[in-house]
Amino acid sequence: MTATYLQHFGLLAIAAAIAACVGYFVGPHWGWALFCASVLSLLVYQLRQLGLLLHWVTEKSNAPVPESSGIWDDIFARLYRRNRDQIRTRGRFARLLARSLQAGRALPYGVAVLDKDWRIVWCNDAAESHFSISLSTDRGQVITNLVRQPEFLGYVNAGNYAETLELSTPRADGLVLAIQMVPFVEEHHLLLSRDVTETQKLTIMRRDFVANVSHELRTPLTVMVGFLETVRDLKLDPARSRDYLNLMSEQGHRMQSIIDDLLTLSSLESAPPPHSEEIVDIAALLAQVRNEAEQLSAGRHRVSLVADTSHDLAGNTSEITSAFANLANNAVRYTPENGEIGIRWSAGPAGATFSVTDNGPGIEAEHIPRLTERFYRVDRSRSRETGGTGLGLAIVKHALARHQATLEIESEIGKGSRFTARFPANRLVAKPEQIVAVAGS
Repeated sequence: MTATYLQHFGLLAIAAAIAACVGYFVGPHWGWALFCASVLSLLVYQLRQLGLLLHWVTEKSNAPVPESSGIWDDIFARLYRRNRDQIRTRGRFARLLARSLQAGRALPYGVAVLDKDWRIVWCNDAAESHFSISLSTDRGQVITNLVRQPEFLGYVNAGNYAETLELSTPRADGLVLAIQMVPFVEEHHLLLSRDVTETQKLTIMRRDFVANVSHELRTPLTVMVGFLETVRDLKLDPARSRDYLNLMSEQGHRMQSIIDDLLTLSSLESAPPPHSEEIVDIAALLAQVRNEAEQLSAGRHRVSLVADTSHDLAGNTSEITSAFANLANNAVRYTPENGEIGIRWSAGPAGATFSVTDNGPGIEAEHIPRLTERFYRVDRSRSRETGGTGLGLAIVKHALARHQATLEIESEIGKGSRFTARFPANRLVAKPEQIVAVAGS
């Protein structure tokens, strides 16, 4: 029993003692009257405090604690502390919930909470983007009324959510989603979605790569096997045998070129980034690229070189040489006889550019985005005639990417093409003395 309770019992004892004294000296009825008045006063005080308590606990606003004394002051203080602790606890839960919702909205994967009737309770930003919905306007909407692809409707209605559904959306960007429904509390469900567009593209590219490399190697192998059977089974004169052997040698060199390019690509993908300390002698490299292009052309084209060699390039010499040579050699292969091939190198504060321009037949716009894919060919028969492996531009793309450079392709049917490699300024190394070399046809 606390001191406040003893205080109230003490007041009652004092009132009883005073009433007894009054009754003894004045008269019993006066004593009882005084005692009843004291008890009544104490009762009125208690009822008033109960009224204050009732008003305080039912007040909607954050009203201050009523002023009191004695036992009621202790009661109000305890209630105030409990209420304050509850407010703090609710505040912590509110902040925790807000942080959880923020974290959920920031997830790169789509998350939507659906009730037992498949109505949207909540979703994050990724889910809004994936399903083209908005939480502010679509909360409470049935998800199957908003996502109406037959595959999705069948997946939801089937109720077998152990497997993931791969859903192609009707959007213009060709978005592909991996979707899974996860049972949640109180018959709710979590609708999880993940953007697998790039993964699907990579899968298609791998499948196409296997098919293409098999096709590219099977053709020369078929030719070689056919000639070998002919040489083995028929009696041929030495001249005819020599011709067949030369043809088999050509096909063998073709397969060797394909394998060499595949190994080059594999090396570019797995090797560590090139050291920036190694300096590529641009003047020597460009002269080599032009000479190789002229040798490949064998006088059938006019090859020109314009180069500002005031800056060299930080990077791997063999990789840069391979990229530049592939661009120049492609221009020679696909430009008709008497065509013009222009090679240009320029450097400045914004970086450096290497470009190869030709006046060949040009490339249709629909093919340009896929030119750097392995074995992708605009015209397969013509590509084989020119001796290309179908891997040159893929090598160029990877070699440039390892030097933070990009490849730009411009082409117009009947007028020719321009392939441009752009290097960032931090890859340039100024020479002690500015030397400008300009070479023509």
